[in-house]
Amino acid sequence: MAMADGCGPLDQRRALLSAAQGLNACGLNQGTAGNLSLRIPGGLLITPSSLPYEQMGPEDLVAIDPQGRPLADSATTTGRAPSSEWRLHADILARRPEIAAVVHCHSVHATALACHGRGIPPFHYMVVQAGGPDIRCAGYATFGSQELSDLAVAALRERRACLLAHHGQVTLGSSLEQALALAVEVETLAQMYLQALQLGEPPLLSGEEMEEVAEQMQRRHYGAFSDPAAPPGQSPDLPR
Repeated sequence: MAMADGCGPLDQRRALLSAAQGLNACGLNQGTAGNLSLRIPGGLLITPSSLPYEQMGPEDLVAIDPQGRPLADSATTTGRAPSSEWRLHADILARRPEIAAVVHCHSVHATALACHGRGIPPFHYMVVQAGGPDIRCAGYATFGSQELSDLAVAALRERRACLLAHHGQVTLGSSLEQALALAVEVETLAQMYLQALQLGEPPLLSGEEMEEVAEQMQRRHYGAFSDPAAPPGQSPDLPR
């Protein structure tokens, strides 16, 4: 099971806070939207509800168990509530033991595609960074609901990223840095795809071509393929 890098509880809080503030700084998020989590012993550390990232301190991050209950001996500020999307994060971490961090944000271009219920097809070779030949768009459900969590978990099967219809995007990583970097990549791909659509539907790469890209990235330990949690020599599950 992937855990946060070998550091203490305060270091984990500082790392999550830095990643959350970086989400806004790089333009992927606005205001109090979006949320991030990090796997910790007994559960997860997650950003709080309704608190702007620039106003957060390490003590504002909320440590909860997989059922959303506060962890004992938590250093969280008394009365601070976890993000309304805690269930989404907890369910993903429960079903993906190789994952240590989850990022959810409302980046503009990825969300624009999601508002049309469109995922990102293999129009560009970098789509494979999300773990497969495409990035799926999960169906719509109310934020914070079990239905939304179930839809996201399904869309993330054999993937490390998905879009959420009429909502945003979700990315996973074996570290906060990797999950955040993938969120940037998904947003970049979404922007490229929207631009390409101005000339009509772009031609798509084949399954064989995407498999070849995955194998090349695996050999070079490129991007998500440098993930130490992935078994040696294993590439994403791509159709042939």
